[in-house]
Amino acid sequence: MKKLLLSFAATLAVGSAFAQTKWDLPSGYGANTFQVQNLVQFAEGVDKATAGKLKITVHPGASLFKANEIKRAVQSAQTPIGEFILSGASNESPIFGVDSIPFLATSYAESKKLDTASRAVLTKTLAAQGMKLLYTVPWPPQGLYSKKAIASMADLKGTKMRAYNPATSFIATAAGAQPVTIQLAELPAALATGGVDNFLTSSASGVDSKLYESVKFFYDVNAWLPRNAVVVNQKAFDGLDKASQDAVLQQASAAEQRGWAISEKKDDEYLKELAAKGMKIDTTSAGLKRELKVIGDQMTADWLKLAGDDGKAIIDAFNKK
Repeated sequence: MKKLLLSFAATLAVGSAFAQTKWDLPSGYGANTFQVQNLVQFAEGVDKATAGKLKITVHPGASLFKANEIKRAVQSAQTPIGEFILSGASNESPIFGVDSIPFLATSYAESKKLDTASRAVLTKTLAAQGMKLLYTVPWPPQGLYSKKAIASMADLKGTKMRAYNPATSFIATAAGAQPVTIQLAELPAALATGGVDNFLTSSASGVDSKLYESVKFFYDVNAWLPRNAVVVNQKAFDGLDKASQDAVLQQASAAEQRGWAISEKKDDEYLKELAAKGMKIDTTSAGLKRELKVIGDQMTADWLKLAGDDGKAIIDAFNKK
């Protein structure tokens, strides 16, 4: 009997040692985007670092949840981990929209400085919602795409402008355009059917979603660099053993460093490809930048009113030399 019990205990120990946890990781972006490719590398890194103990399956293209549903799905434990664009949740809390204030941070160096300045508040806000921030990666700077030539904001009046967060809705309204909420995965179809005339998005989206097939003008206004965040449900993370938790955090750190570097490198490549596909690229856009800066200053002031002391501390830290 003693031998039998020892044998049973040994079997349990072996089974426990090789118990596998499986996580689904939804993203609203296509499998060909650098953001999703980075997610796949993150998942592969976790698999290797945990010796197969934690398996993460990436679901791109809004195939598991729509892009604007992913944050809530992680928060409510419908999925343990997910990726979403922070500014898409800015109606919940001002901190989610800080990186989408026009002309606040317009370069990778400035975006990284803003990310650092806002990280503590972002982490605290997500924690209060039951989530742990793993990493962030920016998209290339937002440019203005249009079916017709745009000399000033006045040319946007009466047009249909795609919106994907409160900031883009505000800009559309300020320009006299009609904001139309469209997720990136749905944008090519909306352009093909006349549902939208112009929009702000990155050079990466222009290439990855073949937006050059429907629009011919790109204004490199460098409005802002929106960040995607990868978050995990805190209870799901707490359910991992310590070694697996450490592996997730280490691979998240590697994914963040890799993602920021890839984003910056690819921006130049994407712009060259848009030009090669027949788009007219305007890298000066001086008039548009001036007009957007006025909107940006107003949006910064409005954001500070909403964000209170935390917001002031972030902007002060960002502006500090």
